[in-house]
Amino acid sequence: MEAPSERSGSALDPAVLDRLEGLALVARTVVEGFMSGHHRSPQRGSSVEFAQHRQYVPGDELRGIDWKIFARSDRLVVKEFVAETNFSCHVLVDASESMAFGSLGWTKFDYARWCAASLTHLVIRQRDAAGLVLFDESVRDKVPPRTGLQQESEMVNALEQAVPKGATGVGSVLQWVAGRLRRRGIVAVFSDFFDDEERLVEGMRRLLYGGHEPILFQVLDPQELEFDYTGLLRLEGLEGSGRLLVDPNAIREAYKQELGKHVERLARAARELSCDFVPLSTATPLDVALSTYLARRAARARAGG
Repeated sequence: MEAPSERSGSALDPAVLDRLEGLALVARTVVEGFMSGHHRSPQRGSSVEFAQHRQYVPGDELRGIDWKIFARSDRLVVKEFVAETNFSCHVLVDASESMAFGSLGWTKFDYARWCAASLTHLVIRQRDAAGLVLFDESVRDKVPPRTGLQQESEMVNALEQAVPKGATGVGSVLQWVAGRLRRRGIVAVFSDFFDDEERLVEGMRRLLYGGHEPILFQVLDPQELEFDYTGLLRLEGLEGSGRLLVDPNAIREAYKQELGKHVERLARAARELSCDFVPLSTATPLDVALSTYLARRAARARAGG
């Protein structure tokens, strides 16, 4: 795997995003101009609450211009509204210690929160509601779903301040969340899903029973996928599972087979429940990772399923 400094200079490369200041900037960089139009609010019709004025930019609809302000100040500004919506996106981010692993200069948790912040920016920009849950073996922090720029700021701040620690309990958290979400909607889960498969499946079932649509984004580091180490390797459990000195050449194939089986079982369970399972490598540029999935999802919706 090439070093971050040798990677593409694209502004959407994870190595470049890692140097940007603040998750809000990361989110705008990923979303603006690359993912526009992949998601549309299901609510149509007139808006119900004025939000703010902003400067007119080419491409804005003329009917949105506030002509009274133009008459008084000769400035073109557009009225923005908070629209009513039935859509809510609940973003769940695994902040357990296993997410602290990274071989590229950023961790799985970094990548997961970049994705979460970008998805939040997309949803909020479409005037839909978004909420956040940060968890390890239990819920650690949450921001209830709302609309508006202040909501995005609160979610981004929570993501910026979070530090990965503690054991993993994805399945039990999904079950806990399923019984407490008041607004039905999409539940986007960003995790490595290194947890008991039966509990994960039960969590998905409970979310579906509550009228939600779970989407599992599995975030893995390239080294976790390839185990491309040489020489004796000291493995240290990130969640208190001890240390082990191993020859990676002796266990590489067995490791990859076990990981492959785990991933396939999760993917198969998701298919059987008609849920999306989205594998993500932290080496993949974020615009590719997210926009590819959203484009495929949009095409499937147009085709009727």
